Amino acid sequence: MTAQKVPGSAQAKTTINPIIIIGALFFVFGFITWLNSVLIPYLKIACELNNLEAYLVTTAFYISYLVMGVPSAILLRKIGFKKGMSAGLIIMAAGALIFIPAATTRTYVLFLLGLFVQGTGLTVLQAAANPYVTIVGDRESAAKRISIMGICNKVAGVIAPIVLGSVVLKDADALVKRIKGLNAAQTAIELNALASKVILPYIVILVSLIILAFLVYFSSLPAIDTDHEDENLAIANVNKKSIVQFPHLLLGVLTLFFYVGVEVMAGDTIIRYGASQGIALSTAKFFTSCTLACMIAGYIIGIATIPRYIKQDKALKFSAILGVIFSIAAVFTTGYTSVLFIALLGLANSLMWPSIWPLAIADLGRFTKIGSSLLIMGIAGGALIPLLYGYLTDLLNSRIAYSILIPCYLFIWYFAATGHKIRR
Repeated sequence: MTAQKVPGSAQAKTTINPIIIIGALFFVFGFITWLNSVLIPYLKIACELNNLEAYLVTTAFYISYLVMGVPSAILLRKIGFKKGMSAGLIIMAAGALIFIPAATTRTYVLFLLGLFVQGTGLTVLQAAANPYVTIVGDRESAAKRISIMGICNKVAGVIAPIVLGSVVLKDADALVKRIKGLNAAQTAIELNALASKVILPYIVILVSLIILAFLVYFSSLPAIDTDHEDENLAIANVNKKSIVQFPHLLLGVLTLFFYVGVEVMAGDTIIRYGASQGIALSTAKFFTSCTLACMIAGYIIGIATIPRYIKQDKALKFSAILGVIFSIAAVFTTGYTSVLFIALLGLANSLMWPSIWPLAIADLGRFTKIGSSLLIMGIAGGALIPLLYGYLTDLLNSRIAYSILIPCYLFIWYFAATGHKIRR
């Protein structure tokens, strides 16, 4: 397929090849992102951290979306979506490279730097890929296409914690018990050996990202003209001079902030939460995969029902209500039952991203690129909300700390019910 300008309502035959390529990129999103669920308990042991410090893993990774959101928009405006995707992959590879000296020296700050750089690459990549898959086909079926991308993302998310966990958390329970009886020097030797386990996986990731960057660069992805507006949309936006004149987008950014926060909570905290409930890490390391399996089930439901049987806003309202119910159930139960409800949040969260994104960027026209970048900045919710959870866990306990999920889901419900309709 030769490069071409594709309008907002591209024909199905022009979307097949792009969707396959973007699907591969969403697999990469998921694989890199959900490694954090294993890195949190791994680094807590290897770098001798408390809960608040351990959850700086998510902060360092997701804060990059806030810091680098606008620079990503500027970059994409200059080089376009396709080259932006390749650039994002190269930046992610640089972040993976930093893990090698971090593991060699067992320096937590270097691990955090590597996570920030990886998050920066994902910021560029997502700022290009998410609007691409939204715009490349009919808007009413955007949630369905994003659901397909979500399956690619979450299949990778199921695989990643199992693969990395089997390497870096192998015999972790025995190690924790063993080092309690060792002196400082012996403990350092054991922890250095643990830290070195992450080197080989990240070398593989580094090489894979570089190869994929070249494949995308030389691929047949068509160009997307987001500066083009149809006649009716151009008339509607004639007096719009700034992105802040689209209140539904700004509410969408805040909604995405809360959504990513609760999604990261459900996936990245569940392993440590299971351990706090007396469940061995050898078992708990599979819990993130359970959460993501629930998300995959939700995506399949979305593909089958949106928009034929249920509209995007209705799916989002229902999902938010489920989130409230499962959060309350998790807080008021214990052990495996409570962990199950946290995993079921994956089902509640599954249709949120596919629904929030098209509702938030609707009718932006020539403001689509900057609007998409603002939405990407909303991913910073994954940096702050889990950190608050870590603080509350140290202050109270890990189960009661999940109460912060409830107001987040209530705001998501508000956006689905009213917020996405506000145009003034």
